[in-house]
Amino acid sequence: MHNRIDECFTRLRKEKRKGFIPYICAGDPTLKKTVELGLMLEKAGADVLELGLPFSDPLADGIVNQLAAQRSLAAGTTVRGVFDCVREIRRQSQIPIVLYSYLNPIFQFGADKFHREAEAAGVDGLLILDLPPEEDIVELDRLNRSSLQERSQVQSTGVIHIRLIAPTTPADRMKKIAKGAKGFLYYVSREGVTGARDSVATSLPERIAELRKLSDLPIAVGFGISNPDQAREVAKHADAVVVGSAIVDLIAKRGNKPDMVEKVGVFAKKIADAVHR
Repeated sequence: MHNRIDECFTRLRKEKRKGFIPYICAGDPTLKKTVELGLMLEKAGADVLELGLPFSDPLADGIVNQLAAQRSLAAGTTVRGVFDCVREIRRQSQIPIVLYSYLNPIFQFGADKFHREAEAAGVDGLLILDLPPEEDIVELDRLNRSSLQERSQVQSTGVIHIRLIAPTTPADRMKKIAKGAKGFLYYVSREGVTGARDSVATSLPERIAELRKLSDLPIAVGFGISNPDQAREVAKHADAVVVGSAIVDLIAKRGNKPDMVEKVGVFAKKIADAVHR
């Protein structure tokens, strides 16, 4: 099935380049600004765009991303508003878009309906932080379904689920997660929550090498990467580098200043250049 994520990584491999995946929280400071930021990030060199779906209890996020979600919710951001935001980006761009979310907003919206509206808006993938593979959407949706045909509808959408692997994931579980993964594997470089760190985890090369033995999928590394030097170091081992909190923090500091989007673009370009080299 057509998917921009697969096409992006196929292109990157042919060009022998690594990918840059910036994260921003949709609706922070507004959905209109999110559209501008998304387009600016692509212009700055982003290969995939990761949009956070704001949630009141983001347990995997550090304070920077927690506050971004609070600002977004306070501004009135809704799931449908985020879908509309994606549609606006799609009017001008075909950059792959992954929604970073927790299960609760998806479950409340209705899993099947969420997947279908996300696909219609132009979303390519979902990264659901608190959903283990054993309890995927299709299984959870059984609670509200009666027929096999209805249950299979979720699987028929083009929105893929990105799987997470952590430093604490045992080898046998890594194998299980990798087996059913699509798009790319998201490796969490450090234990704990999102947020800038002073250095790259020393175990990173070894862990990525282990993952490569289990899957041919591209490996993206996130959590804790906050500057061009760290991004360059991670790109030596990974297929893509995810940078979130450092960008979100800059958005918070610039707020509604007229140059906010431009400043974010300048910062993102430095990281993109480091990754692509």
